[in-house]
Amino acid sequence: MPHLTSTKPGTAGTVVRTGFGIPGFAHPLVAPMEWGELTRPGTPLHWVVLNVSCGGPGTRPDPHCLEAAGRLRNAGVRVLGHLDTIYGARAYADLLSDAHRYLDWYRVDGFLLDRCPGERAALPEVRRTINGLRAIRADTHVVLGHGTHPHPGYAENADQLVTFSGSWADYRWSQVAEWTGDHPPDRFCHFVHGVPRGHLDEALRIARWQGAATIYFTDRTDRGGRADPWETMPGYWDEIVSRIGTGVSE
Repeated sequence: MPHLTSTKPGTAGTVVRTGFGIPGFAHPLVAPMEWGELTRPGTPLHWVVLNVSCGGPGTRPDPHCLEAAGRLRNAGVRVLGHLDTIYGARAYADLLSDAHRYLDWYRVDGFLLDRCPGERAALPEVRRTINGLRAIRADTHVVLGHGTHPHPGYAENADQLVTFSGSWADYRWSQVAEWTGDHPPDRFCHFVHGVPRGHLDEALRIARWQGAATIYFTDRTDRGGRADPWETMPGYWDEIVSRIGTGVSE
């Protein structure tokens, strides 16, 4: 299936294809349709985050999450465990303990380190965490969920960085950091909520111009911080899947 391609070259001349990074839907019991849609053949998915219980794997294996993760793996989709760093306040030992549970119970392929600090002073501790995760599983895929442009040193340690997470009102006027131009688009992710259907093409152009190949756009909003806009699919899911899959917005 063809995909919308970025204007920047990938590593070693490879074509960088735009696809979805799913920040984490609601529990499969609450959002069964969303989890089911992710295994539809041809959906351009880069990865899906599994957030079992308040930013972690919970205290015991969840049968519904086990089933959802298994279906994704069988469909060839990369599954990431959600680890909340609390902006660097979470203890290293606690993060690795949660990582072990994700790997043992759900056989995840990597991790999203959510609320990751971005300042230079926190880089050594984040690097220590990444090294610890890769000691558990050498090929683990690590995404750092900064939500904004961090110190450029973070790009040398993780597979991907979330350099924007926020509202459409902020995204449409956002600026990309110059240092990101030294890396291919498959290193960067953008999560944007409140994107109106009529502005999908514009949002896709911004992601392409700013060099982000992994995206998630939704018309859901945070309603003033009282709701999680990532818990359900956008009303235009089929449309955005089609646009990315057929390259309509190139």
